[in-house]
Amino acid sequence: MTRATPLLARLAALGTAALMASTALADDVTLRFSTAGPAADFLAKSMESFADKVAEADIGVTVEVYPGASLIRQGAEVPALQRGNLEMSTMNTFEVSSQVPSFGFLNRAFLFADYDQMMAAMNGPVGDALKAATAEEMGIEILSVAYLGSRQLNLRDAIDVTGPEDLTGVQVRMPASPEWLLLGESLGVSPTPMAMSETYVALQTGAVDGQENPLSILKAAKFDEVTKQVVLTSHLVQPVFYAIAKPVWDDMTPEQQEIVQSAALEAAEENNSARLADEAKVADILKSEGLRVDAIDLAPFHAKADEVYGASDLAAEWDQDLMHQAMGD
Repeated sequence: MTRATPLLARLAALGTAALMASTALADDVTLRFSTAGPAADFLAKSMESFADKVAEADIGVTVEVYPGASLIRQGAEVPALQRGNLEMSTMNTFEVSSQVPSFGFLNRAFLFADYDQMMAAMNGPVGDALKAATAEEMGIEILSVAYLGSRQLNLRDAIDVTGPEDLTGVQVRMPASPEWLLLGESLGVSPTPMAMSETYVALQTGAVDGQENPLSILKAAKFDEVTKQVVLTSHLVQPVFYAIAKPVWDDMTPEQQEIVQSAALEAAEENNSARLADEAKVADILKSEGLRVDAIDLAPFHAKADEVYGASDLAAEWDQDLMHQAMGD
C-alpha cells in the first residue's frame, strides 16, 4: 500500500494537470471573420483593427480576418454562422430580413436621408428590436454597427439621368436576393444578380451596364477603371453589423465577451469615421480621373420607390411602426 500511494498521487496529479489543460483549451477561441468587402476597403481594415485589439488584450481569443469572400462566398456567410461553420461575419440588413421579414423596411430605398439618421435609428429602439430579433430568431448576436456607406449608381457608359425612366433596360449588378432585386426595380433599372467578385470583369466586358455601391467601395474595388459615370442617388444609407454566432458568443467567458464587444464598437467607429471622411472627397477624386459625377433631383426616384414598394408583397410584411420610427416620422 505504501508503494501504491506515490503512483496514485502521480496519477491524480496528472489527471489534475490534464483537467487544467483541457479547461485552458476550452477557453481558447478562434473567430474567423468573413466579409465580401474588398481588402482595401475601410470595413476590412476595421476588421483587422478589431483583430489587433482583441490580440492585445491576451484573453485567449484569436481573430482571423477573411476579406473579399476569400473564405465564405458572398451570401453564404449567415447560413455558415448558423451551421457552426463560421464564427463572425459582416451581416447586412438583407440577410436579416430573409429570415425575419418584419425588418425588411431597413432595405427600402430612401429610408434614411443620411448617416446621422441611420445611426440614430440603429442606436435607438429600432436597433434594440433588431438585436433582440436576430439573437432570438437567427441565433446571431450583433456586436456593433458599421457604416458601409451611401450607395450610388455607377454606369459603364455615361447617359443623361433625370428620372427612373432614363434607366429602363439598364442592367445593373445587384446581390441575388428578392429585396435587393426589388431595390433595383425601385430605381428603374433591370437588376442583374451577380456576386461582387464577378462585377469588375462583368463591367469590363459589358456583361452588365452598371453597379451600385458606396463611393469608397467603388474606389477600393477599382470599378472606376471600368466605368464612366456616377449618379448620386444615395438610394441606400447602409449599415452592416459585426455579427457573431450566438453559440460561440455564449461559450465565451464574461471577460472575453467584454473585450470582444468593446473592440467591435471601437473598430466599427474607426470604419465609420474613415468612410465619412472619404465620402467627402472621393467624388472629387473620381471627377479628377475623368468620371462624370451627376447630382440630380431625386424627387422622381422617391415617387418611383413609393410606387414599387406600395405594390410589393414583401413590403406588406414589414413592421410599419418600426419603419416610421426609423424614418423619424
